[in-house]
Amino acid sequence: MKSLPLFLILLTAPCFAADWPQYRGPSANGTTDESLGGPFKQLWKIPVGTAFGSFAIVGDKAFYFDCRGPNEVAHAVDANTGKEFWSTPIDKTIYENEGGNGPRTTPAIADGRVFLYSTYLKLVCLDGDSGKPIWSHDIAREFGRGTNSAIDKWGNALSPLLQGDRVVVAGGGRDSSILAFEAKSGKLLWKTGSEIITQASPTPATIGGVPQVIFWTTSGLVSVDPQNGRWLWSQRVKFNVATAASPVVGGDVVYCSAGYGTGAHAFRITKNGDSFTSMPIWEKPGQLVNLWSTPIYHDGYLYGLYGFKEFRTMPLKCIELKTGREIWSQEGFGQGGLILAGDKLLIQGDTGQLVMVKATPAGYQELGRIHPLGGKCWQMPIFGDGKIITRSDKQAVCLSASMK
Repeated sequence: MKSLPLFLILLTAPCFAADWPQYRGPSANGTTDESLGGPFKQLWKIPVGTAFGSFAIVGDKAFYFDCRGPNEVAHAVDANTGKEFWSTPIDKTIYENEGGNGPRTTPAIADGRVFLYSTYLKLVCLDGDSGKPIWSHDIAREFGRGTNSAIDKWGNALSPLLQGDRVVVAGGGRDSSILAFEAKSGKLLWKTGSEIITQASPTPATIGGVPQVIFWTTSGLVSVDPQNGRWLWSQRVKFNVATAASPVVGGDVVYCSAGYGTGAHAFRITKNGDSFTSMPIWEKPGQLVNLWSTPIYHDGYLYGLYGFKEFRTMPLKCIELKTGREIWSQEGFGQGGLILAGDKLLIQGDTGQLVMVKATPAGYQELGRIHPLGGKCWQMPIFGDGKIITRSDKQAVCLSASMK
C-alpha cells in the first residue's frame, strides 16, 4: 500500500513536551519518550552556514553551531519562529574537500548555559541568554593533543556530554585523554587515560547498576565512571581509520562499528564484585558498517543506516543485537541520521527526505515521508517540545509535530 504523506500520518497518543538538550537527545542514546503525531506544519526555515552537527532544544530556544567565513559560530534562535537571539564566534573552522567545511559537533545545554566543542578541541561555555563567554579550555594546548591522522585531516566530531553537574569530553594527551569539567565554573574535576580519540561521541550507560561513560577510541572501547574518572573496563577492538558512530548499549551488551575494514562488534559486559569483564559475543569484520550515523537500540534490536559511502542508496537495517543477524533491510536513505520517538523511527536521508518508520522487527513499515530540505543532508534530525528540527549544509527547518 502506498504510504501516506507524513503530514497525514495517523494521529498517535498525545505528545508530552520534552527538551532535546544535547547530541543524541536527553539520554544521549538517540531516543525520547515524546510521541510523534500529526498533522505536521512547517513553522520556519532559515539559511545556515555549513556544519554537520545537529540542533539542541531547551525551552523556547534552539541552538546550533555552524561556519561563517573563517570562524565556527554558535547561535541561539527562537524555537517557534527561527528568529536569531544571538551569535558568538568560537574558533577557526576547517576547510577540506572530502566531507565539507565547518564544525562537526552539537551544542549541549544545561542550567542556562551552552557548551560547545570545536573542530580544534576548544571547549567553550556560553551564557544561554546572551551568548557571552563564561569559561573556556583549549584542550590541545592545556592538556596535550590526543588525536590521530583522521582527526587531524577531517576535524573533531566528538560532542560534549552532560553528566549531572559536569561536562565530559576527550582529546587530551598523555594521562589526560578523557576529562571532566564542572559545568558552572569550568574547573577540571578529573582527567584520565592516554587513549587516542576517534570522531565518535561518548555514550552514557548504566551496566550492572553502575553509571558509566563509554568511549570508542583507536584502541577500542573504554568505560569510565563520570564522577571520578575511575577506569571501569576496556575492550580491545581493531580500528583502522575513522568513525563518528558512537557505541550503542542494550542491557549488558555494547556494540560498536566503523568503516575502513573495521566492521561491527558486540561485547557482553559483566559485573563481578567491584570489577567488570568484557566478553566478545559476535563480530563481523568489514560488515554492518556504521561510518558516522549511530544506530538506535530498541527492544533487542538495532535500527541504523548501514554502509560505507553508499550515497542515496545506503539502507536502513534492523539487526538483532545479541546475534548480529540481519532481520530486514530497506535501501534508499544514504548517509544521514536517525532518532527514535516512542516506537517510531525518524530518519533523515542524505538528499533531505524525512521518513517515519515503525520500529519493529516484523518488517519495514513506512508511515510517511516529506522532503523539506535541500543541500547535503548528512545530519541527524532532533525532536523536542513537539518540534522536529533538522538541517542540511545550507538551511534548517522546524516542523510542528504536536497534537493540538
